[in-house]
Amino acid sequence: MTNVLRLVFSSLLLSLLLVLCQSRINEKPNIILINIDDLGWRDLGFMGSRFYETPHINQLASRGMVFTQGYAAASNCAPSRASIMTGLWTPRHGIYTVGSSERGDAEHRRLTPTPNTVSLADSFVILPELLKQAGYRTCHAGKWHLSVEPKENGFDENIGGGHNGHPQSYYPPYRNVDLKPFGNQSYLTDVIMSHVLEFVRQTDGPFFLHYAPYAVHTPIHPVTELVPKYQEKDPWQKQHNPAYASMIENLDRNIGRLLSLLDERQMTAKTFIILTSDNGGLYGITYQKPLRAGKGSYYEGGIRVPYCFVYPDVIEVARDSSTPITHLDLLPTILEAATINFRKEKYDGNSLWPMLSDTRRFDRERALYWHFPIYLQAYDVTNNETRDPLFRTRPGSVVRKGDWKLHQYFEDFGIELYNLREDPGESQNVTADFPVKTEELLNLLEGWRERTNAPVPLDLNPKYSIRK
Repeated sequence: MTNVLRLVFSSLLLSLLLVLCQSRINEKPNIILINIDDLGWRDLGFMGSRFYETPHINQLASRGMVFTQGYAAASNCAPSRASIMTGLWTPRHGIYTVGSSERGDAEHRRLTPTPNTVSLADSFVILPELLKQAGYRTCHAGKWHLSVEPKENGFDENIGGGHNGHPQSYYPPYRNVDLKPFGNQSYLTDVIMSHVLEFVRQTDGPFFLHYAPYAVHTPIHPVTELVPKYQEKDPWQKQHNPAYASMIENLDRNIGRLLSLLDERQMTAKTFIILTSDNGGLYGITYQKPLRAGKGSYYEGGIRVPYCFVYPDVIEVARDSSTPITHLDLLPTILEAATINFRKEKYDGNSLWPMLSDTRRFDRERALYWHFPIYLQAYDVTNNETRDPLFRTRPGSVVRKGDWKLHQYFEDFGIELYNLREDPGESQNVTADFPVKTEELLNLLEGWRERTNAPVPLDLNPKYSIRK
């Protein structure tokens, strides 16, 4: 073959590959959003844990892109899930916690907290509705927590979802989860996945699966046959709860079942998968060292969560990124992946699709915000890493920009400033050393609160009793 022919052949081959790649990007993929309940930032093997065993999730992550500085939209479940579904900051939907905002003893609450919204308003057009309008068959499986019936919010199928935040039992009778054992399977995580597999088998066109297992939320009900090996394992970074570890491994095993079915049905190549957690791990059950605290706190252990994005031949294999991202980015990312036109200004997050599919640079200096104008009591006043042992969080707001993170608390307007690159454990408040940076971030935070009409509670609580 002459050099000219080789050149022509190479050009044609390159053009064909580009066309094929572009056609992959422009087609409507199946979309699976895996949102695990209370799974900590370091509770998976691919995120560094040497105690919990998650081979199937590790393999999934190795096929796509991992974000090591990804964040939940809130430090507990209902608000973060509302933000995922709406693509909006918490002040816009008003869900800040589960149930009442007056959590903890009244005599310890200096302020009257902002009232909490417990159900997502019907006025929001949320992610499954947008996908259903675009021709997707939609399924919710597991924890919903935003309304009584997910099928009234855009889902064609509902597997065990309702307004409950966790099951009363992972073994039958589940009581507050409307499911029964499936064949010879009785453990709730297994039962939910068996129903999920039926949905996938019966679906030929593009589908959206919101797989939100109740695991690994409390109650910590172990998978009996998996416990003994964890009892024999050495602790790692304070992780050493065999019952919790058995729940994680069983969850991993079920995700493996889903991945195997996608392979069997030749769906893997046309399925976009996102895996994350709704908030940080429950401190005392699990630990996220070097990060501080856990679920319910706005220190890193409460809001930093695992992320991976997988779409064969579109997202480059085995890419890691330290770019900060947030749950609010998921809705616009999914819409762009599904080739659905949308107005970017409607949402508070940014689509990650250009960075996922085309290795483009993303804004590492974008400011991320959290707002929590309420109280959340501590689980254990003798074992915590929070600002106040009585509360996981007192009312306040947080901003992160670049390597810097600032906390502001409304009871005393206390300020904490941390450089996360140098101090990921938020152990050294450097406010006094960096007054200019403190003022810069505080101005950003106050401006954001004004733009979003974020409520700041200032009314004193008449039942408050100053502790000696």
